[in-house]
Amino acid sequence: MKYVAVGDADVAYQVIGDGPFDIVYFAGMLELNVAWDYPPYADFLTRLRSNGRLILFDRRGIGVSDQAPGGVIPTWEHWTEDVHAVLDAVGSEQAAICADLDAGPSAILFTAMQPERVRSLVLANTTARFTIADDYPIGVPPEALDLLVAMIRSQWGTPAGMRVFFPSLHADVEFLEWAAKTTRAAATPRIAAAYYRYVGETLDVRQALPLIQAPTLVLHNTQNPAIPFEHGRYLAEHIVGATFVELPGPDTYLFAGNASAMAATEIAEFVTGERPPDIDRILTTVLFTDIVGSTERVAALGDQRWRSLLDAHDRAIRDQLRRFRGREINTTGDGVVASFDGPARAIRCAQAISHETSLLGINVRAGLHTGECEVRGDDLAGLAVHIASRVGALADPGEVVVSSTVKDLVAGSGIEFRHRGEHALKGVPGTWRLFAVKD
Repeated sequence: MKYVAVGDADVAYQVIGDGPFDIVYFAGMLELNVAWDYPPYADFLTRLRSNGRLILFDRRGIGVSDQAPGGVIPTWEHWTEDVHAVLDAVGSEQAAICADLDAGPSAILFTAMQPERVRSLVLANTTARFTIADDYPIGVPPEALDLLVAMIRSQWGTPAGMRVFFPSLHADVEFLEWAAKTTRAAATPRIAAAYYRYVGETLDVRQALPLIQAPTLVLHNTQNPAIPFEHGRYLAEHIVGATFVELPGPDTYLFAGNASAMAATEIAEFVTGERPPDIDRILTTVLFTDIVGSTERVAALGDQRWRSLLDAHDRAIRDQLRRFRGREINTTGDGVVASFDGPARAIRCAQAISHETSLLGINVRAGLHTGECEVRGDDLAGLAVHIASRVGALADPGEVVVSSTVKDLVAGSGIEFRHRGEHALKGVPGTWRLFAVKD
């Protein structure tokens, strides 16, 4: 067991074996330390290891990794950062990523945001959205989520609770004892219930699906009791070129029941036979900043004093980009265009830029949007860049304004917003709901 620091928390990981390429596997609410104690699960992991170097880890808030500061549930952005940190810690430039159940959305986001680091993607018994919506009729009704959370709160870490998720193993005493033990080690009933409430209410990564460029395999148990089968089919239909394989059985995880050997074989054949794609588009958060009243400031200060002030402005912005892991894409004379692989960090960077430049006597406005961008060398292009620019133009001095896409992606982060109404953005179809970040 090893650990890598991610923010204020340590993420636990293991590296097993060696091979021509790396395979990252992370599951739902299972604890890394106990995973090897159940022979069928150990056999499943051993089959994965036979294809390459196997990397396992517990996400923040689960198992032997730290809880988030203050005991809050980590966000989707946190869990995506965990993948990044573990790959960096083990020196992996590119890996096949396998994720199941509630780990799947983090893998989807990471693959869309960091396509150059994903050789191939395997999604098992997972979903892009859990609850029903007008444009997602296959989702689970809110009352069903309430029942699931109540059941988890009362039966988490018990054999009775495990029977709900693994019907085919309802009489297997060894399995039920192990499953109860590993879920107890993963989280307390209160944390587990809050975790699944957060997942059910905030999960929606549908916009990332068309941006996945890695060869993708979707596996789903036909009678999955937690994630309906239609959710797996939806993933395969909305990821370009994805392969969809139905697994027999009524269980929740890949390793359980008769489907385990079939799943391991499908994964082995898939991850060893595909080539990584050329990267031409990514999912990213774009930040635009702009100095308010720059023309008037130039006239008042004169060219030389303005240039000196602008240099200080540029240094302040670049310091904050380094601090929040943003990438400078371009400058606009009196502003900057930057990209981030985490929308919450992008917002906090924009706030820090606003604060630091205000100390120089400069008013900066900022706009953010998350969406698909075309990669053109070191530059980014596409509608998402234009939307971020238009959003920024509507911000007041010292204000950070975001699209509803950004707001939805940072749910649970503690960042608060006030509604700025619906706006038509020049050159962009439709109207857009915008939100200002509260200080």
